[in-house]
Amino acid sequence: MERVTIKDIARMCGVGVSTVSRAMNNHPDINPETKHMIMETIRLHNYIPNNSARNLKRTASKEIAVLVKGISNPLFLRMIKVFEEEIQKEKYSLVLQHVDEWQDEVDEAIKLEKEKRLRGIVFLGGQFTHSISKLDQISVPFVLSTIDLESEEGKKRYATVSVDDIRESEKVVEYLISKGHEKIAIITSAREDESIGRLRLEGYYRALKRHGMEPNPSLVKYMHPELGSYTMENGYALTKELLEENADFTALYVISDRMAIGACKAIFDSGKTVPGDYSVVGFDGLELAQFYNPSITTLRQPMEEMAKATIHMLFEMIHKKAGGQRMLFEGKLIEAQSVRDIH
Repeated sequence: MERVTIKDIARMCGVGVSTVSRAMNNHPDINPETKHMIMETIRLHNYIPNNSARNLKRTASKEIAVLVKGISNPLFLRMIKVFEEEIQKEKYSLVLQHVDEWQDEVDEAIKLEKEKRLRGIVFLGGQFTHSISKLDQISVPFVLSTIDLESEEGKKRYATVSVDDIRESEKVVEYLISKGHEKIAIITSAREDESIGRLRLEGYYRALKRHGMEPNPSLVKYMHPELGSYTMENGYALTKELLEENADFTALYVISDRMAIGACKAIFDSGKTVPGDYSVVGFDGLELAQFYNPSITTLRQPMEEMAKATIHMLFEMIHKKAGGQRMLFEGKLIEAQSVRDIH
């Protein structure tokens, strides 16, 4: 008797081979009734998948996926360029996947892993708040880049590359305080953000507390989700709100350079100046911030170094030389023209 193949199972069930494969791999993107019919047909005909062939295909695959949340972020564009160069050095190819704000990046990664037989995955950006049990569903090595997991278990088990967002944010506020500023406003991410934005806001609070300053809730502005994450539009709108509310502040800390540029324009449009009336500091180290007028003081992240570390760490995991690692990089404060010393 000839051995039943996956094509035979697909023909018997009246479905495609890919549908049979999804059923066998417990993929969520399949009708439960169709899945039951396929699995029952497999049982009745004693179908045994050719695991050796499947494993050979996976072994032969030399693709690394980079899933990006925030594809328009200039910082990420710099990192993707380095990713591609480093991946090509290893004779692998890059699969670039944009993930929309509303999409679950882990679900997308699991789907892509099955479709492409990936050897590794890089998650770049996003609000990474997934549970350990969900991350365990990914069966290939992966690195979270620019993201640091909150849980101690996650830090021990998974590979992450980032700056210490709390400490670097403290550094920004400490700098403003050293210039005589005590009334410091902040523009941060959306209220529900449990990732980078929350960490940078925590750094802001810690620095104020260290200097005996009581945080003023009216000086904390959260991004409007409808205006897009970390956009100039958000920076402009939120700064305009501060000014229209006659908020009492001398310095404004904006947790991204793109929003900081929007903030400066809102100040200029109100008839005020930077840094004459208000000092402004950003975060990231975008080249654009240095060519803005006035050039914006910012906390620069070492993006190229972080990108190289991400890929090197991933290949160490692929080649079984290392398990989960946590790598923190230090940022550098770049002084420019947007801050005035008011001592």
